[in-house]
Amino acid sequence: MTSSEPYDAPSLSRAAEALERIAAALERLVPAAPERQDFSAADAFIFSAHAPHLSAVARVNRVDMALLRGIDRLRDILTDNTERFARGFPANNALLWGARGMGKSSLVKAAHADVNTRLSGVGGLAPLKLIEIHREDIDSLPLLMGVLREASYRFVVFCDDLSFDAADTNYKSLKAVLEGGIEGRPQNVLFYATSNRRHILSREMVDNERGTAINPGEAVEEKVSLSDRFGLWLGFHACSQAEYLDMVFGYAEHFGLAQDRPAIEREALEWAITRGARSGRTAFQYIQDLAGRLGKRLD
Repeated sequence: MTSSEPYDAPSLSRAAEALERIAAALERLVPAAPERQDFSAADAFIFSAHAPHLSAVARVNRVDMALLRGIDRLRDILTDNTERFARGFPANNALLWGARGMGKSSLVKAAHADVNTRLSGVGGLAPLKLIEIHREDIDSLPLLMGVLREASYRFVVFCDDLSFDAADTNYKSLKAVLEGGIEGRPQNVLFYATSNRRHILSREMVDNERGTAINPGEAVEEKVSLSDRFGLWLGFHACSQAEYLDMVFGYAEHFGLAQDRPAIEREALEWAITRGARSGRTAFQYIQDLAGRLGKRLD
């Protein structure tokens, strides 16, 4: 068919259908904007980037602040930072890093609950909201920030076990959101993350950059600069035997299980040895075993 010949109707129809299919495919690739969220429904939410959607959490899985032993100084620093933010004053993003099972994520959730309890009834202050975002959804942070920016509440966005491996470039989205992007972090949003790594990025990832870059120093600086976006670095370290037993008996007394202290001490130490670690998580796992054997609930 030459340019001087008219287009036939079937050809035009097929072309129109092809364009519609292409347009539909492109629309599926673009994330839909989240529905307007009712943040008064709960004090905690989980963000899912697939919908995208914020799901209200009716009952947060958390430990009472009084049961977090051996981290008093870290507890006070994070709680004070969180309360300042809840009151509308400047506060820092926080990275809680270090030994596994030492209460990093538990402290974030406990600090949120503690601050809301203490500020309850204070005139003009709405409850602080806790938003959990999963590690695999970090690249959707700009979308979440856009939703929270327009809300009348203040939010702590929390990511547990945050780390990045080789070939993972999502850390760049996080850097831009925390500091450095055009929009930056909204004034009503604070970001807390926990990680076993101080610099979040795997050693192999940094070493690879050092080995292949023309200027190794600049490559490494670009990688570790992510941690610099956090104004607070709170380090959690492995506990001593005395601190471990203090955690065990703190739980035992709280749940009414501390009848035979010598037996509990002996069993708790054996429990830690068989697992190769002393931590708050190990202590609570022993308490769960003890309560089960005694036929008691941990409510």
